[in-house]
Amino acid sequence: MRLYMVTGFLGAGKTTLLKCLIKLLCNEKIYLIINEFGKEGVDGSLLRQMQVTLAEINNGSIFCACRQDKFEIELERAIVERPDVIIIETSGLSDPTNIRKVIDQDKFSDIDYKGCMCIIDAARFEKVYTTATVVKKQLMVSSVIIINKTDLITSEQFVKLKNMLNEINPAANIFFSQYGNIDKKMMEYLTKDIQLEEVLNTIDITLQKALVNISSNMTIKDLIAFLDMIKFDCHRIKGFVDLKNITYYVDGVGSNIKIEKYDGIANNINKIVFLAGKGMSLRKSLKTACEWYSNYVKDVEL
Repeated sequence: MRLYMVTGFLGAGKTTLLKCLIKLLCNEKIYLIINEFGKEGVDGSLLRQMQVTLAEINNGSIFCACRQDKFEIELERAIVERPDVIIIETSGLSDPTNIRKVIDQDKFSDIDYKGCMCIIDAARFEKVYTTATVVKKQLMVSSVIIINKTDLITSEQFVKLKNMLNEINPAANIFFSQYGNIDKKMMEYLTKDIQLEEVLNTIDITLQKALVNISSNMTIKDLIAFLDMIKFDCHRIKGFVDLKNITYYVDGVGSNIKIEKYDGIANNINKIVFLAGKGMSLRKSLKTACEWYSNYVKDVEL
């Protein structure tokens, strides 16, 4: 059983990359493990129609003690299923440098780890690199780095970004992409032989998360205004909402928020996930926004 890991910071395009990867491997039996740092998962609903066996692990990183046991249980289940391929999508806030420590255990001897690919947001990389310590670790563990959203930067910015990545991980193979599209040939450059110093994988106390349950009576106009009060103080906003009997997918990366009609089957309706990092006033702005729109906010979990 071959195992591939996909990592990358919040909003870089991991879910879109996964869809492409699954299509490239469509003739094989796939077992997909999705990890989300928030209390409620969103990506599972977006990937469930891809005809793969899917497991979700939410509310923390699978590489921290709080969720590693569940991760190992899912890997054991995967072995029983005997897929051709296991794909792990790490949380955008996770430090995946301990992957080898997990899968090198005797009980996972049937798993052939092929390596990790990291996708980054070309336009936002410098900002997130300075505010989230996990970004460097995600890059360090990866033998393939995919610069996504290259259409949003200039050629000069691209050269500067590529030079930065070469300094962080000179052993990695760097490719570029738009909309998370990759070529199967990129996978030939994956390797598990990344040399890393032993890393103590501890929880980053600067990471913040919140889950807001909103009323279906909220209007789109009020939802946009509500999110606008918070978006500058978090890295990622996502979730499904049902307003006036119409389902929408909320997809926020930095200050850019898209709200689009969604025709698929969605879980955790009207629960919006907010994820933030070091130096961001998520709780303060969230509190203010909830006070302004208290008629529509049912509860908040921090």
